[in-house]
Amino acid sequence: MQLFVNLPVKDLDRSKKFFTELGFQSFGMADTMASIVISEQTQVMLLTEPAFASYITKDIADSGTATEAILVLGMENPAQVDELLDKALAAGATPAGVKQEDGVRYQRGFADLDGHHWEALCLVQPVG
Repeated sequence: MQLFVNLPVKDLDRSKKFFTELGFQSFGMADTMASIVISEQTQVMLLTEPAFASYITKDIADSGTATEAILVLGMENPAQVDELLDKALAAGATPAGVKQEDGVRYQRGFADLDGHHWEALCLVQPVG
């Protein structure tokens, strides 16, 4: 089974550039959408707001003022969490959420260029 997460974006080229700067591969689907490959089973589909609106009957949520979802990327170790966050912030993201470091998980978040909330998460084994 595969998962395709669809997100509305204001500027498709800017958003594709952002995600490729994080190290993800992208490929264009059409002039109004592109796919960001997270893994073999998961892709994030970036759709221009008009294209996104053509699939829904409600208003597009304003991700600048409300959180519609938290998208979590599972990482293998805390260093990968920090590396992804450093790349995201350098590419224009802003910090989001609350850092979690409780011996069971290490997690940090950012808001992408359109305000969507992302978290990088590493589940760590408790000592003992």
